[in-house]
Amino acid sequence: MREIQFRQALGEAMSEEMRRDPKVFLMGEEVAEYNGAYKVSQGMLDEFGPDRVIDTPIAELGFAGVGVGAAMNGLRPIIEFMTFNFSLVAIDQIINGAAKIKSMSGGQFDSPIVFRGPTGNAGQLSSQHSQNFENWYANTPGLKVVVPSNPYDAKGLLKASIRDDNPIIFMESELMYGDKGEVPEEEYLLNLGEAHTVKSGTDVTLVSFGKMMKVAIEAADLMAKEGVSVEVIDLRTVRPIDYKAIVESVKKTNRLVIVEEAWPLASISADISHHVQRHAFDYLDAPIHRVNSMDLPLPYAPTLIEEILPNVKRTLDAINAVSYR
Repeated sequence: MREIQFRQALGEAMSEEMRRDPKVFLMGEEVAEYNGAYKVSQGMLDEFGPDRVIDTPIAELGFAGVGVGAAMNGLRPIIEFMTFNFSLVAIDQIINGAAKIKSMSGGQFDSPIVFRGPTGNAGQLSSQHSQNFENWYANTPGLKVVVPSNPYDAKGLLKASIRDDNPIIFMESELMYGDKGEVPEEEYLLNLGEAHTVKSGTDVTLVSFGKMMKVAIEAADLMAKEGVSVEVIDLRTVRPIDYKAIVESVKKTNRLVIVEEAWPLASISADISHHVQRHAFDYLDAPIHRVNSMDLPLPYAPTLIEEILPNVKRTLDAINAVSYR
């Protein structure tokens, strides 16, 4: 094991897959000459050349469409969006193209394509550049949606995504690119749709994903000092969701708190709440609590950002609300 940054883990995953399979290529704004807006593709142009690391104009609809066509013809594109806020420009290609082509062609065409880039709040970027669209894409049959929370998961999940024959939405965070974590030298892949129990516990189940895992883990550690044993589950993917792991944990702890950066309406946490109510209702000893962003566009002021986004204090309040103490 060695400690590397989140961005390096992603870069290694893409480079290893490009060495393994000549059909894999990377395309997006500033991915080549500039080494990526967040330096994820550092050095890849030098190794693979401009035919496989391709700079594009600021035209998400156009280069997403080129990627979908390439995937239909047997290549394996990785399409980088500078932020998933910009993917709204390309949403027709993603949802009406990549997600549906296998079904509409009667299985004659696959669409092995990865759309990747950062999602959610990244500091003082205001409303148009701070949104979470995981639930939008997870609501689309035909797509898989992956949201890693650390360098180890990022590498293993991205390699698995590139090899998958389905279109993948791979969501990162600008605030995590510099995070460090242990990653093996040897090759490994992680199964899509399989959650990871980060901490075992007996009193409360705490479910989250992406950068909100930092909030969840810190809250669990603080509760442990007060004698409350919190089981923390990292979903890793939000389509498919590993419902079995969540239900089995709730059957053990009898309580559930979900932390999610997105707005509360029609969210991943709402879906999980419904599923657990349906499949583990008799095991619940308290109402399910959700910690989401407030139902507001994210402002620019840092004090307001801190108030609106999920945080450790709100998570602790939710855990205390479902416990007997």
